[in-house]
Amino acid sequence: MMSLRISQTAHYVPSKVITNDDLAQIMTTSDEWISSRTGIKQRHVVQDEQTSDLALTVAQLLLQSADLKPEQLDFIIVATMSPDYLTPSTAAIVQGKLHAGKALAFDINAACSGFIYALAIADKLLAGPYQRGLVIGAEVLSKLIDWQERSTAVLFGDGSGGVLVEKSTQVKGIVAEDLAAFGDLGPKLTAGYQPLCSPYSSDNIAKHKKYFEMDGRAVYDFATHEVPNSIRRVLVKANWKKDDVQWFLLHQANGRIISAIAKHLNIPEEKFLENIAKYGNTSAASVPILLDEAVNSGIIKHNQKLILSGFGGGLTAASIALNF
Repeated sequence: MMSLRISQTAHYVPSKVITNDDLAQIMTTSDEWISSRTGIKQRHVVQDEQTSDLALTVAQLLLQSADLKPEQLDFIIVATMSPDYLTPSTAAIVQGKLHAGKALAFDINAACSGFIYALAIADKLLAGPYQRGLVIGAEVLSKLIDWQERSTAVLFGDGSGGVLVEKSTQVKGIVAEDLAAFGDLGPKLTAGYQPLCSPYSSDNIAKHKKYFEMDGRAVYDFATHEVPNSIRRVLVKANWKKDDVQWFLLHQANGRIISAIAKHLNIPEEKFLENIAKYGNTSAASVPILLDEAVNSGIIKHNQKLILSGFGGGLTAASIALNF
């Protein structure tokens, strides 16, 4: 049985940090208001980097750590909801700048579930003729923020994280997956509207719809209901018990949401790793950033059982049972 093995992890965030106190200088808010409701203390934002630049740095770090050449890659998948362009894809830009000419390249957009979706796709590629590839989550969400809108501006940050995945015959890396979409709830969280501009169209909502708009209560209710369901399903599919899992790595959307999910599952919150205080919500980048930090700090070790779970725009929810 051919399967996916994560052999390297990496992450990169822009150097510019915006604290809650910084935001209080440009809008009516405070550190206490933000941190008590979200768990966020600061976020990183780009100054002159695009999404592909963040993803490229992660790709270079992964190749350097593995002592691989770009031409040894078979594929590059970038999960993002904030690409440089609609075309070329962010992954294609990375492939070109890496000179990874043998690698197929494409983006996927499942918003905050994107990295989990991308890992599941990579697993299928590795079950076929491909030997290794990069799976990267990269976001410049500051492009999609109305910096005067307190309900959304305080939540999001920019960053990128990723993994080098390779074919393995020794261990089944992804033991089970649970991928779900709830398109009827899509209007509860939107960003990046593409306006109509044919000679016959009249579209007056383009500017308004560019930025994040979110029904916070609806998204909270969705996450605290559907994410526990997804995790329960993937545990059943993997034939794992809750106690078999060393760590749960959830999309870092909101500290309250993570606490509520842990409570719904009756799992100690200490088993849910968090770094939202430092980065805010980085959408598809949040799980790989969290994974790399935990690996580098020695918290996550090889041969541990992990649950990775994403949730958000789409609306989507996705979980993977992973032998790391």
